Amino acid sequence: MPHRLKRATDVALGINIFLFIIKAIVGVLSNSIAVISEALNSFTDILVSIGIKIAVKISRDKPDIKHQFGHNAAQPIAAFMLAVFAFVVGINIIEESVKRLIEPKLVHIIPSVYFVLILTIITKIILNRYQVRIAKIFKSPAIRAASVDSTNDVLASSIALVGVTGAAFNLDYIDSIAGIFVAMFIFKSGYEVAIENIDYLMGHSADTKFHNRVKEITMTIDGVKGINDLRSHYVGNKFHVEIHIEVDKNSPTSISHDIGTKVKYTLEKLEDVQKVFVHVDPV
Repeated sequence: MPHRLKRATDVALGINIFLFIIKAIVGVLSNSIAVISEALNSFTDILVSIGIKIAVKISRDKPDIKHQFGHNAAQPIAAFMLAVFAFVVGINIIEESVKRLIEPKLVHIIPSVYFVLILTIITKIILNRYQVRIAKIFKSPAIRAASVDSTNDVLASSIALVGVTGAAFNLDYIDSIAGIFVAMFIFKSGYEVAIENIDYLMGHSADTKFHNRVKEITMTIDGVKGINDLRSHYVGNKFHVEIHIEVDKNSPTSISHDIGTKVKYTLEKLEDVQKVFVHVDPV
């Protein structure tokens, strides 16, 4: 695993553990459902960070006898499972928030509540920028999913801040409503991650722009007369490409084979491609 990718997962895990601890303490002391929801949100972030750390490590393992095309699917599988878990947590938060709307509970707003929520907002903004950069460098769907979650955490913490401010003016129902909105952002995060990773898991094909790029590169290779078929699909977060190239029917078999091999290794140098299967058609 590249050092920077490993460090990104470690940094996120450390930050989320720290935020969970301080939110849980302040949430219990204040009895604010908005802050308690934020603590639960951070707890899911811890599980997300652990899952991503494991998935990133597995995805970097070399192919073996049982997984002959590698372990790239580990990241989207982990991201999708964590998205499902986020939905479960969101439902539990909404249930508790609705109960408090029906039967309000006394909220004790202490100064540390504001400090914790503002600290969370600032920390998550910085973490998001860092994760976006790392995700782009390593084309990591798991880190990208974490960056989406960090963005939603900023919004959720902002809503929680509004809720506790309302409670400070004896408008306790605003705290409960804020708890519901925090759950909505957890749902939003889970939905966005799930939708993105379904494409990986379902073997979605590449777009036209990518196919055109593959064709352009292939046609620059000496001996390739044309392309009569091109297909692609995700295996994990990388593409497998199947391409039919046309070569001179009068070329010796060894020459045709060499042309196909050159196409294969040239296309496999593309960052988004894991494996290329070349079919040689004489024309």
